[in-house]
Formats: sequence, structure tokens, C-alpha cells
Amino acid sequence: MAKLALYSAVGEKITHFEVNLEAASLTRRATIEVPANVQYAWVHPSRRYVYAASSDRASSHDKKPATRNHLTALKVDPDSGALSIHGEPAILPRRAVHICLDYAGRHVLSAHNVPQAGITVHRIHDDATLGEQVAQPNPLDYGIYPHQVRMMPSDQAAILVDRGNDAEHGKPEDPGALRIYRFDQGELSDPDVIAPNGGYGFGPRHLDFHPTLPWVYVSLERQSQLSVYRISERGVEHEAAYTRDLLADRANIKPRQLAGAVHVHPNGRFVYLINRNSGTVDYQGQQVFNGGENSVAVFAIDQKTGEPTLLQHADTHSYHVRTFAMDPGGRLLVTASISPLAVRRGDKVETAPAALSVFRIGEDGKLTFVRKYDVPTEGKTHYWMNIVALD
Repeated sequence: MAKLALYSAVGEKITHFEVNLEAASLTRRATIEVPANVQYAWVHPSRRYVYAASSDRASSHDKKPATRNHLTALKVDPDSGALSIHGEPAILPRRAVHICLDYAGRHVLSAHNVPQAGITVHRIHDDATLGEQVAQPNPLDYGIYPHQVRMMPSDQAAILVDRGNDAEHGKPEDPGALRIYRFDQGELSDPDVIAPNGGYGFGPRHLDFHPTLPWVYVSLERQSQLSVYRISERGVEHEAAYTRDLLADRANIKPRQLAGAVHVHPNGRFVYLINRNSGTVDYQGQQVFNGGENSVAVFAIDQKTGEPTLLQHADTHSYHVRTFAMDPGGRLLVTASISPLAVRRGDKVETAPAALSVFRIGEDGKLTFVRKYDVPTEGKTHYWMNIVALD
């Protein structure tokens, strides 16, 4: 049976959990600290290192400007799964909302949105420590509000997911886009932009690629939809092949209803996306959850066309899931909600803590809830989580 480690980040602390695949259970182990609040992290292709982006600005909504922004390399013990700091952290110019590695494991790409949109690239040395930032030869347009950066499967291009922003408080909508750049030894060039209707009504947050076939699955945060695009070695077709609704009951949509992360199953037969909501309403002078949807939307993927067909809405048993992960064998799925929330239960108000919710994945792709683990946050945010195979 494969040895698995789950890593869960609250503020500047990353906690290691041992995963029992057969029991679908988590056992808490050691905790390590990085320089500031973890924003996102990415596992090296060797599975022996994890790279974490951190910032003293908790989120893009934080009024305080970021003054400490870092990338930190962490070494994974192949026997126990324990993490340790590996080399000196690299300084980032501003908060990174998302990071990824190229498939060769030679570069870290960081996506930034506040106060300035952009991508920074750092080299990775042969010993897996962090190297210098790669100077970019030409100024490029990175859009309005990037929220993810990924390498294309060819490893020859990077794709920036530019969410845009809804119209709000008299401010007009900022359009969204998918922005693709040629990637050569860490240098970005030759941009291409996918922006249906000029990017208006198009708010992508995250995307994931089919493991073997030329399709990319895009989560549209602001529309609560899934779009599917066909891809080539370097590019993405400009028109979606399919678009599907994520919500179980769009007629009853509540404020702050958003789509979240997306992951394709390792076998390529299913795709999973998050519906998340932490909006509130007043109840007897308290702000309580507004009753929006918090679920995993499960779709089957047609292996000839890439078309997604809805199979299930699985309750996350928590509120506002920001990240989720599957084990590499595709048998377990774990969701991570970000913070406590006041919830009305009849005439009473209870505080639902942040949580890790564990599901089994069936042969048909559907999810069965097993158990939930409360995650103490102590005023911080449960921002990131992933599962790593140790052998």
C-alpha cells in the first residue's frame, strides 16, 4: 500500500498528517513554520520537495500592504513524510497568490495580483534549493487579477488565469482572460489571450489538464461554471468546446456564491470542482451563513470528445473550500475549508470550524463522505492543502 502524506497550511504553519488509505483516516504528525502566511505550495516532480509561497499579507482583501514575501523550499522525508527547511528562502517582490513548477522541476513560477499583476520565475538548483529570479526580457501584459499560473503539458508555455472582477460599488466589471506565454529557460514571451466577449462575463479562477488527452478544464469563479477547451502543444483554442453549470439550484443562488478549484481525476475519467459560499445574513443581530451551496461538483468525462456530464453534487460538510486534493491513486479526495463560520441550526447559532473533509472515490467517480477533521485556525486562514505519495 502506498505511503501518503497530507500537508495542511494555516497561517505560517504547515502540518503533516499521515494518511491511511484503507481506513480513509488522517493522523496528525509534526508542524513546521515558514516565514509568513502560506498562500500556495507546489510539489516537485520528484515528490521529495515542496515549494511554498508565503506573505505577511493574509489575502488580497487585507488592507495592510505586504512587506515580507517569500518562496521556501521544503524537503520531504521519504520514510516519514516529515518536512524540513531546505536552503534559504527566496524573496518575492510581492504576495504570490499561486505558484507552480515546470514539469522538468527547474523553475518556480509565481502569480501575483495585488498591487500589481505579473509572473515571477525563480530557478531551482540541482540540489533543489532555490536560485535567482529570472529577468524577463520584455514587458508583458498580465491582465487585471491573476489567480493561477500553470505550465502547459508541453512544458513550452505557461498559462496565467486572469479572473477579472465583478462590477461593484459603482466600479465597472474588470474582464477576465486566459493568458498564454511562450516559456524558454524561464523567460516568458509571445503572449496569446483567450477572452470570450472581450473577457466580460468570463471570470476564470483555476484550470487543470486531462492527464493524457488535449483538453483543459477551466473553473469560472464569477459565473459558477465549468468550461472545456481543446489544447495544442503550445496553445488553447479561443472558443470553449463545452460549458456546464456547477450549481445544483441556480434559481436559489445566494450572494458570494463562487466556483473554486478544479482537479481532473488521475485516470482522466472524471473532473471535480468546488462550489463555495461563506456569505452571511443577519439573524438576531448576528451574521450567520446565508445558505448558499458548498459542494463538490462531479462530472464524468467523455474519453472521445472531452465533454463533461454531471454525476453528483457532494456536500463538503464545511464552508468555503479553497483547496482540495486527491491521492495519486485516485481513491481518496480531501477538501479544506478556510475558516470558522457562524451557522444557524434552528433557533440556535453555532460556530462551524474550518475542516478537512475526507471522501472515498468510487469506481464510478462519485464521492462518499467518510469523516471530517476540525482544523484550529486561531485567527489565521486555512489556505492550502495537498496529498503527496512518499513511495
